[in-house]
Amino acid sequence: VQLQASGGGSVQPGNSLTLSCAASGRLSTPYAIGWFRQAPGKGREFVCAINSNSGSTVYQEHVESMKGRFTVSRDKTSHTAYLRMSSLKLEDTAVYYCALDWLGCSGYDCYVESEYDAWGQGTLVTVSS
Repeated sequence: VQLQASGGGSVQPGNSLTLSCAASGRLSTPYAIGWFRQAPGKGREFVCAINSNSGSTVYQEHVESMKGRFTVSRDKTSHTAYLRMSSLKLEDTAVYYCALDWLGCSGYDCYVESEYDAWGQGTLVTVSS
């Protein structure tokens, strides 16, 4: 399976951006797509995840600045997941990665990088004025 993340770019604070993650190859459900990000000089952190079949979602609960601004969705037909980011802040600057978990995930399992079986190459989001 291959994952292709796209949609990154440079945006001003307060604007919105939607990232895409297209999965291809021999896909079988259920699986989950997780989004992670890595800011310059920092470790990678979980953003959110969505399960392909049910559409159930898990969001990062421990980073206050993310709450309420990120929305994950998916198109089952095209095996594409989306990350809609609104009211972007300078601290959202990061490389955003998508990853696939063959078994799907729930709760804090979604946060764990080792749960994921495949990773995309990342797409850079730069928020600056």
